[in-house]
This record gives sequence, C-alpha cells and structure tokens, in this order.
Amino acid sequence: MAHKAIREADGTRMLARLLPEYSHGKYSISDKIVTVSPGTDMAQLPKQYPWLTTEKLVVKPDQLIKRRGKNKLVLVGANYDQAKAWIQEKSKTPITIYGKFDSNGKPLDKGTVGQLTHFIIKPFVPYRDSDEYYVAVMSTKEGDTILFYHEGGVNVGDVDSKASRLEVPIGTFPSADEIKKKLLMKVPADRKAILAGFMESLFKFYADLNFTYLEINPIVVTNDSIVPVDLAAKLDSTAEFESGAKWGNVEFPAPFGRILTKEEAYIEDLDSKTGASLKLTVLNLEGRVWTMVAGGGASVIFADTITDLGFMHELANYGEYSGDPSEEFTYCYAKTILDVMTQKPHPKGKFLLIGGGIANFTDVASTFKGIIKALKEYQKNLQENKVKIYVRRGGPNYKEGLFQMRELGEKLGVPVEVYGPETHMTKIVSIALKDEK
Repeated sequence: MAHKAIREADGTRMLARLLPEYSHGKYSISDKIVTVSPGTDMAQLPKQYPWLTTEKLVVKPDQLIKRRGKNKLVLVGANYDQAKAWIQEKSKTPITIYGKFDSNGKPLDKGTVGQLTHFIIKPFVPYRDSDEYYVAVMSTKEGDTILFYHEGGVNVGDVDSKASRLEVPIGTFPSADEIKKKLLMKVPADRKAILAGFMESLFKFYADLNFTYLEINPIVVTNDSIVPVDLAAKLDSTAEFESGAKWGNVEFPAPFGRILTKEEAYIEDLDSKTGASLKLTVLNLEGRVWTMVAGGGASVIFADTITDLGFMHELANYGEYSGDPSEEFTYCYAKTILDVMTQKPHPKGKFLLIGGGIANFTDVASTFKGIIKALKEYQKNLQENKVKIYVRRGGPNYKEGLFQMRELGEKLGVPVEVYGPETHMTKIVSIALKDEK
C-alpha cells in the first residue's frame, strides 16, 4: 500500500460527485469548488463559475499544508476581487509554514519554507462554533478506525487523545446505529441521525475508493445539512487500476516546500505517458542503498526492511515500477535511477537492490531486458562507484529474466547475485548489508 496525499479540492469534488451514490441519494454536498493554479486566468473564472461574484468566499492554499488557520492562510467572507488580490499577494514570495504552536499561537518549530502556487476557492458558509465536529477514518493493520470528536475546528487540539474510536475489521461496514451508539454520545439528539447516516455513507465512500486516510475538520452539522469545511485525504495509489475511474483526474502533489529534482520530474512525466506505474523519490543523494522495486506494496516492504536493519540513513531513494511497463519504459526508469546513483561515488561502495514480489501479470523477462540494457550502458559508472547488485524476482517468465541477469553478472564486471521466488522477497536486503555494521 502506498499512501499518497491528494489536494483538498480533488477530495471534496470526489465526495460531492459520489456521496449521493453511497448514501442512496440521502446525502449531498456542494460541488462549488474552484482551483487556482499558476496557469489559471482569474479574470475569466467568473464566466465559468458565476457564483464567484455573487457569494461570499473562503480562500486558502491547497498544497498539503496543515494548520492553515493557525498559519493565517485562510481568507473568510471575501468578495471575488478581494480573493483575487489575496491570492496574488500570497503567491509573490516564499512563505514559512509552521507545524506546531503553543497555547498563545506562537510557532514552536522552524517551519517549512516554500512557494504558494495552488489555491482553493469555496463559498463561505456561516455557522456557530457549536456546529463544528471532527471526523476521520484511517487504515490500520487490522482494518480501519473511525475517529470522532464532538468539537471541531482550528482549536480541536490533540484528537488522538480525546476522540472516540470505532474499530472496523477488514471487509465490514459500520451501521448508522453502531456509529450513533459508539461515537455520538455527546452530540445533540436532534443531530445524531443525520450525522450517523452521513458517517455510514462516508465510510462506504472511503472503503470503496481505496482511501487510506480521510479527515474532515471541521464538519459543520445543522438540523438539515452537512458541510465539510476542511478536508484532508490520502489514497492507496497502487489501487488506481481498481478505483482510478471513480477517482477521476486526481493529482498526487509533492509536499509543500519540496521541489522535484529533474529526475523525479522526468519519471513523473514518464508515468503520465503509460498505463503502468513509475514512481521515484530521491531521499538522500549521499545514501549507499538504492532500490529498483517492482510494485507499490513491495517498495514499502523494502523501505521498512532497510530501516529495520538500521540503514535508514543510507536509504537513497523510494519508488516503484509496476503494472507491466514496456521494455522501453523500464529502460528509461532504470537509466534514471542509475544516473542519479552514480553521480557521487562513495569510498565504501553502493548497493542496488532490484526486487519485488511474485508478479501477477508483469512480464519479468521483458522488464528485466529494459533494466539490463540500462545496466550495460552504465557499466563503467557502476564499476567506478563499486556497486554491488542483488536481484530477487518471481512471476511470469521469471526464469528467463533471472537467467538473463545471471549472464549479465558474468560480463558486467560488477558483483551480481540473483535469487528467485524460493528466496524471501526482502532476504536480499540482509544478504547485501550483513557485513556493513
């Protein structure tokens, strides 16, 4: 499972579009949401969205930023001209986002510096503090957990310690009655039914679309309506083959303050041109442990194993290739990793772990041909960087793929150890690093 955060606008649009389906038409929320990005012509927006000039507005950045209210990055009750001027002003220079504050609102950390580029505009909905609630759903090893607190908003505080919890085992769905009984004890009686029914439908939406995290804070509830004022969400990006059609055009943006390297941007562009999945995040250019892992789930397991063995500080990258990419796309992906990996030699050498589980439909021999082509091209660089390569793979045509890798090892002038499905998937990690402590 790969947890990838999405923009508030994407999550809210998804909920507005699909909530009626999961509630059998009983619940709906407004789809009045506008995204402003660097390419947006704000002078033309009112022609497409006439409500921008007839309603009071809420404006805030939409870049995976937490505590926007605390950071004074929410404009409330503005007209469109004020919203436009505020966005233009906030976009001019880099700003610092703080994650922790004391009781007086003073920042407690150094903060993250970055440029504001994406904003969300929504209609302003007036409400009282007593209308605010907090609700979240998150994945766990045993299933999912629903968190609820009868007070929401910017000052909700440490919800982990004070929220009520409902554990939902894998494959089950909580009923409205169960939610009402376990979570809504402190909610006024005249609001329990509407809130419980909404949360029942929200969980179905969450589970069916392969969310791994969904938080609404505050969610505003009156006697006859529900408004998600602020939303944060993560999807299991490896489930795109199953839920992608319902997700729609969803973006997985980089965290605020992080600028993609040219290699990461190249792989992101490459990924957009194929039905397969190609992901790359460079964590540490000085790191000695590099991975080329097939599958989102396997990439998590490899990263966890490297960390468990005490080599988190040496983990250089994170990513995956999956969904049966062509030989050419795999070659481009592998070449990019090898290029970054061999930019800075290390006196102790480096490790390249080419791993993955037992593929269902990815042609191992075909993808390995792409990887082998890249390895041959970077033969001299690999030798100069004292790289040791460890391979473990299974799946369609894996024997042919492993045979090709073994043949390459005899000619490359670089140590190459090759293992098949008889060896545990992450065993190559301990084999590679056993003498490094």
